[in-house]
Amino acid sequence: MADEIQRLQEKVAYLERHVGEQDKAMLEMATQLEWLKREHGVLRERLAETKTPEAGQPDEKPPHY
Repeated sequence: MADEIQRLQEKVAYLERHVGEQDKAMLEMATQLEWLKREHGVLRERLAETKTPEAGQPDEKPPHY
């Protein structure tokens, strides 16, 4: 009986550590995802700025098209 309790305690300790590691990994991924979303927004804005014709420039394709 004491051996079974010992094994269960070891399993619980292992699972608690494993859950803690997973929580840490999920937090890191969530942080990175938020950063990537912001960076994606910035890049989309930059792309939109390059697509709008500036004053005095015609909105034409280059001759090689």
